[in-house]
Amino acid sequence: MRTPAIVVGTDGTDAGSAAVRWAAHEAERRNVPLRIIHVLDWDWAVSRYDVGGQSFQLARQSARIVAEDAIRTALDTAPGIELQAQIAVGRPAGQLLNAAVDASRMVVGNRGRSGITGLLLGSVSRRVAARAHCPVVVVRGRADPGTGPVAAGVDDAARAEDVLEAAFAAADRYDTDLVVVRSYGPDQETVERHRLTELLAPWRSKYPNVAVEMILSTDSTAATLTEISHGTRLVVAGCREHAMAAGALRGTTTSQLLHHADCPVLIVH
Repeated sequence: MRTPAIVVGTDGTDAGSAAVRWAAHEAERRNVPLRIIHVLDWDWAVSRYDVGGQSFQLARQSARIVAEDAIRTALDTAPGIELQAQIAVGRPAGQLLNAAVDASRMVVGNRGRSGITGLLLGSVSRRVAARAHCPVVVVRGRADPGTGPVAAGVDDAARAEDVLEAAFAAADRYDTDLVVVRSYGPDQETVERHRLTELLAPWRSKYPNVAVEMILSTDSTAATLTEISHGTRLVVAGCREHAMAAGALRGTTTSQLLHHADCPVLIVH
């Protein structure tokens, strides 16, 4: 059976190039293929009669340049990886979601050509993060997240297992520590610490080489993870099913991290 590839979407922006570099490093580390996809944003309903015309040809030529630049970036980053690139035509979010169906990871930048420098998350990245059928990494924050620990937020037991599985595996793969964050209400620290200790026990046994630090805070999980993201290499968070169904992440821990974290964010569905 062929190993599922890491798929990275790029649009030629700085954010897209950062996503390609991160994905290339990850493909090299995991020894899996990397598939680069650039979407030529084309509305068939409006422009179907111009497919053979000059506008489409110019757009396709520009798309080839973006794809070729992404290939060079990936190979400069990780020369030995197995690499494939494609140009899709249509709406970017839909094409990326299609590409994510058989991917091991989908990687995107935090904003596209219409994004605003700063905190805003691009609409394409937001839709992919909410709806993809595989884990999604949104590359944002520091250009080089360095060698810090992995951080994970655990809000409730229902989603904790998937988040912890991804977080422990990442920390083990990076040969680094893991910081697990949980929020608690007034006078609940002892109870929540006990619950978190129980949740972590089987994963500590499975990954004995991963050193774990627990952080319990009366602040929200999003606020705590955002604060410590300045010193971490990856933050792992879960995505609730209702957010996926709605195609939106507004108001969730994941949403706040995707807007404010200072390192890449891995979203586990």
